[in-house]
Amino acid sequence: MMDLILLYRYSADMKRIYLLSCTIILLFLLFTGCKRTQTTQTDADASLHITASFYPLYIMLMNITDGIEGVQIDMLAPADTGCLHDYQLTTQDMKKIESASILVLNGAGMEDFISKITEQKKDVIITAAEGYPLVDGNSHIWVSPKGAVYQVNRIAQGLARLDENHAQQYLENAAEYTAKINAFAEQMHTELDPYKGTAIITFHEAFPYFADEFDLQITGVIEREPGTAPSPKELTAIVAQIQEIRQNTGIPPVLFAEPGYASAAAEIIARETGLPVYELDPSVSGPLEKDAYLNAMKANMNVLKQAFSEQ
Repeated sequence: MMDLILLYRYSADMKRIYLLSCTIILLFLLFTGCKRTQTTQTDADASLHITASFYPLYIMLMNITDGIEGVQIDMLAPADTGCLHDYQLTTQDMKKIESASILVLNGAGMEDFISKITEQKKDVIITAAEGYPLVDGNSHIWVSPKGAVYQVNRIAQGLARLDENHAQQYLENAAEYTAKINAFAEQMHTELDPYKGTAIITFHEAFPYFADEFDLQITGVIEREPGTAPSPKELTAIVAQIQEIRQNTGIPPVLFAEPGYASAAAEIIARETGLPVYELDPSVSGPLEKDAYLNAMKANMNVLKQAFSEQ
């Protein structure tokens, strides 16, 4: 009898183990099945692949394509690259260009490294700077809110033309995003207009459109050749210029470096002139967030207000 009881208990225990095992396996299959479906929807099933050349255009695309199914976006240069003056295409870049349904470039000389390769894709290329009045051929149009609005609209119009199925969504998203940029630009004008005409020295030649929009006077640029430190002669010339402006006006220009770049040259100028060094962000790199450009402009506004008020 005892043996039968033990056998019964053993059978019941085995049945519970079997049922528990089946449940675990079923849950595993359901979980992995859902996970596989999500990956497929966001990647494999994307019928339209839009590739931006670099960071600021990618942030625009994040907003223009927001919520549109079947559209995948990526970019060639990594988000921390900065400007593309010395960028070299990688094998991965070549694959992205080949598989791209649409390429979004800045233009105005920013992507000279890619011009020959994209000739075969010319019918699906959107050039965001095309038609914008350039200042001395400078390509940093997006640094000005007015320029950013122009580029967002041009990209959206290009996408609407090349992908008619989602045309309305692109245009509506662009309208919503540019409304945010315009609203914040109004706030920037309210805060910065009292300082119109203020002289500034920037790290790179990235701010002519920004300076034009907010009526600031760029009197010098520390690093005229991107990636090339200024020579002692050039540094001496900038220091002399600062001293001359200070002597003539009583107010020296405000000195700016940029995030992500070594500021040794700016520190030398600061040491020779007694000027503090602030940072202005041209938004050529940063976090992959929809509001990254707006956040960078807000930081710039606050830095400019602080710098100008401390003159």
